Amino acid sequence: MSNRHLPVGTRDEFGPRAIRKENLIQIMSRHFIDAGFDRVKTPLLEYRDVFQPLTVTGEQPYQMLDDAGETVVMRPDLTLPLARLLSTTNIQPPVHWWYVGDIFRVRKSLSGTYNQITQAGIELIGYASLKAEWACLSEAIRICDDLKVADLTLELSDARFVPQVLQTLALDPVTKAALKKAFFTKNLSDYERLTEPLAANALYPFLKQWPWLFGPAESVFEQLKQLLPPAFVREQVARLQTTVDFLRDQFSNLTVTLDLTSQPPQSYYTGIFFHAYVPNRREYLFSGGRYDRLMASFQRDLLPAVGLAFDVDALTDTVQEPTASPQTFVYGLPSQWQETAAVVATSPNARLCLVDSLAEAQVLAKSSHARLIDLSPKEATL
Repeated sequence: MSNRHLPVGTRDEFGPRAIRKENLIQIMSRHFIDAGFDRVKTPLLEYRDVFQPLTVTGEQPYQMLDDAGETVVMRPDLTLPLARLLSTTNIQPPVHWWYVGDIFRVRKSLSGTYNQITQAGIELIGYASLKAEWACLSEAIRICDDLKVADLTLELSDARFVPQVLQTLALDPVTKAALKKAFFTKNLSDYERLTEPLAANALYPFLKQWPWLFGPAESVFEQLKQLLPPAFVREQVARLQTTVDFLRDQFSNLTVTLDLTSQPPQSYYTGIFFHAYVPNRREYLFSGGRYDRLMASFQRDLLPAVGLAFDVDALTDTVQEPTASPQTFVYGLPSQWQETAAVVATSPNARLCLVDSLAEAQVLAKSSHARLIDLSPKEATL
């Protein structure tokens, strides 16, 4: 047996952090319910084929064989199981779903990350309208506001932008693939070598600046107007511009940035995608986007879909913990059970003191740095 108590990348959860995390889950759940979303749950184990569209660089799912010899995995994602659910039942879209659960991904040792992550999210399946993106984003931002998340930045991009630029360049397939790889991997030497032959192309001034097209939304839009033909800008970034305008109107304190150099997190993304983060934190607090090809692995008829997921662990480590009331122990005789329980029910952060004597209660309260309320008839309350 290994001398390690837990597998690498896992952890026990207990104490104040576990309580804080559970409280956050309850707050998010209430938000989702109040917004009209229905709870959905899928199994922890799924067939490996369910996650065939999933591309997560440097990570693998936990795999095992069932009694029939089929490969099953501990789910590394919570969105694709919902696509599987929708395709194998008679549920008719549109649907408004919310979920909370753990995902499992085997990550590189010494990466400083955990293999078990708690997510809470929402899915709107069956809506092609941009209103679906706005509904998801609004719900997530309101939750962050409710939790008093400070200095939230929302980064927007669009999965269609890079393919449309490459298509406009009319490159041969080999050069097109090489340029796309160099661009997404930030290999600037290869990128410059591949774009130099395009010096006579009308888009060449844009290509020279493209790797740096990220930052405050208004600044990026202004650069696009200067670097691209007006018709191209209107066609390719209209949904981003409209979404930024919506966010400015609804959430005036939100910082909104654009990144037209980022690669979609999954191959099935087809439109706007986004991440939200705060300064000095490595993980995104929430992320998501539009994925109208979500159902491609399960059925012929595609369905428009938008969704997002909170990283509950990242959120737990980010949210400022409110000042808690001091722990209180309430001690009484067995005959005073109802009286003691009533005091616990009306006192903040209180619990029954489950020892047999006042002396034991005093020792326990002292060792726990807790206040002691003594309801027994002979001793004074401390």
